[in-house]
Amino acid sequence: MILFLVGLVIGLATYRVYLKYQKSKFLKDNISLKLVERSKDVIYYYQVMPVYKHIYTSPSVDFFLGKGTLEALNKDSNTPFEMIHPEDKAIMEAKVSGEIDYNEGIIQRLKGTDGIYHYFEEYATPIYENGKIVAIQGIMRNIDDKVKLERELYYQSTHDALTNIYNRGYFDKMLHYYNELENVSIGMILCDVDKLKFVNDTYGHKKGDQLIQAVAKLLTDFFSDTTIICRVGGDEFVIILPKTSREQLDFLFDHFRKKINHSPVESDGIHLQMSIGKAFRDQLFNEMESIYIEADKNMYIEKNQKRNLTLRL
Repeated sequence: MILFLVGLVIGLATYRVYLKYQKSKFLKDNISLKLVERSKDVIYYYQVMPVYKHIYTSPSVDFFLGKGTLEALNKDSNTPFEMIHPEDKAIMEAKVSGEIDYNEGIIQRLKGTDGIYHYFEEYATPIYENGKIVAIQGIMRNIDDKVKLERELYYQSTHDALTNIYNRGYFDKMLHYYNELENVSIGMILCDVDKLKFVNDTYGHKKGDQLIQAVAKLLTDFFSDTTIICRVGGDEFVIILPKTSREQLDFLFDHFRKKINHSPVESDGIHLQMSIGKAFRDQLFNEMESIYIEADKNMYIEKNQKRNLTLRL
């Protein structure tokens, strides 16, 4: 009887410890689950062997990619491959096959239910069994705002604030690019606004700015999207025409000259002419500075001819 009572006491004590453990484990699992469920990051577990199978994705995926995304993942395990941007598909395939550096962040674009691609930075971890990847688990963070900010900052660093065309900094980058990285034929046209100082001194800088904006609009309307139009100084513009021929450059140059001669830039009754110069190279490596100097020289020849004609009159 005594042994029975001793055993009962020990059994009850052991059972209480077991209950305490189970309660602790339950609370721990629920806390972990709640943390995952409430996370604004997207947490997932995806089986890749023996077949692709979606195991788990946190509900936050619906917040970033639209309601119904999680349901689609649960219904069809191929959904991630349908959502990925075509240009990023190779990244996803490398991720599930182990042909990627898992220590680095992975940038991917996934299409939401609104049809818009959203940017995610992902850190993935492969799960191995017998030396083979059987699953991928990871965490993805939406970086749409970061990408938007980076694009805005890049735009500001490469574009002129007054005219919204490329600035001197971007022109310098193009000089480097075509000097050292891409050897193609290129044409260049330089434009300098005549008597802008007179307009600024007589009518004010606001009027001068309006004329500069009108010139930028004329250039962007006349030249195609394949050209690179830059404002490189207060009243100086450069048009770069990559992969063009001398004949194409001459044709555009002559038509542009007729355009500005017969329809001069105008802003509130003020007419402003431009002096222009051109240059061409069949081969461009280490020639960008020289082609710029030649076009600039030709432009100033025209400008001086106008001055001399004015003095004679």
